[in-house]
Amino acid sequence: MLSAAHDILKKQSSENNTATASASLTVDFQSGNSSNSSRYDCNPVSTAAVLLADILPTLVIKLLAPFFIHKMPYGIRVLFCAVMAATSFLLVSFSSAVLMSILGVIFASVSSGLGELSFLSLTVFFSRDVLGGWGSGTGGAGVAGAFLYSGLTQVGVSPQITLLIMLVVPFAMLISYFFLLDSPPSLPQWRSRETEYAAVGSEDSEQLIDGSEAEEKSTTERTTGPLTFTEKWHVIRGLLKFVFPLGLVYFAEYFINQGLMELLYFPNSSLSHAEQYRWYQTLYQVGVLVSRSSLCCVKIRKVWTLSLLQVVNAVLLLFAVKYQFLPSAWLVFVIILYEGLLGGAAYVNTFYFISKETEDRQREFAMAAASVGDSLGIALAGLAAFPVHRYFCSL
Repeated sequence: MLSAAHDILKKQSSENNTATASASLTVDFQSGNSSNSSRYDCNPVSTAAVLLADILPTLVIKLLAPFFIHKMPYGIRVLFCAVMAATSFLLVSFSSAVLMSILGVIFASVSSGLGELSFLSLTVFFSRDVLGGWGSGTGGAGVAGAFLYSGLTQVGVSPQITLLIMLVVPFAMLISYFFLLDSPPSLPQWRSRETEYAAVGSEDSEQLIDGSEAEEKSTTERTTGPLTFTEKWHVIRGLLKFVFPLGLVYFAEYFINQGLMELLYFPNSSLSHAEQYRWYQTLYQVGVLVSRSSLCCVKIRKVWTLSLLQVVNAVLLLFAVKYQFLPSAWLVFVIILYEGLLGGAAYVNTFYFISKETEDRQREFAMAAASVGDSLGIALAGLAAFPVHRYFCSL
């Protein structure tokens, strides 16, 4: 979606002969290297408009929704997310103005934010193993989206037609959720919660915990009734040990992706600037997919170690951009793949241990509330990365 928004905004900007910002999380060098005179061969136009349109609605939803979203049944949420996603594809595909394209990205952001929050909460009704599937699915979505969009446009399909083809995605989500998912009886599919965040039923609770853990669970943890504001605040305070490391990982990650990745250009490489950048993005997504799928093999409780390693990554690449001491793009490929591995591992392990260490009655709220960590990190990274990017482009 964001790659297509960049293409369409770029086309609109050129047609109107204006300096309107045309931007996305992916910079598309379709015509080869930029004509910019900077030694980094970069595009100095700010990318803030579309990035903020993409991340701010998601951030607002994740900050506020956990306190009232329980009043909306899961079936209604999924329908709403699918409608928002389809509307975003249509708006960006048929946009005739920059603001219309940005509105389409906002719709996509609403769908993404509400969808992530809802599906993470939904995992409490199933075996904890579904978190591994969720991690693999979200990781695979990044790789599949990048390959599909790049592949279709590479063979000559226009961005507009490509987005119309991608309308199959929200319809596939509806089919898989309503017809393929075997929902437990306790899932509030079409009804509002009589209570806010309560423990799941005894049968579902047995699915969520191992046999050894079941013996240790006391009956007091299975109490029902709404969480009070004091209890919610207590849960949020307990989540900070998870949310801060996750936010820091994503801050460093998107500082690299938004502020530095385009600037890591090697003119003597056999790959063009466009090809180098596309491979950076692809390898990053591959790293995310691999590490988000690793939960069945390895679990990392100390997520803060991943945060520190990602910060080291960002500092290393910042100095690499400044002093240009890395010898080739191939070494950067390895670093970017490693970046994706760290980010994906931090995400899936954070939510696994939140699910494991939170009481039954608090788990659904905790999973929803903790999802704000990655979005907050991305938003702050965007604010920090843009002036850095503009600084290097002005050299």
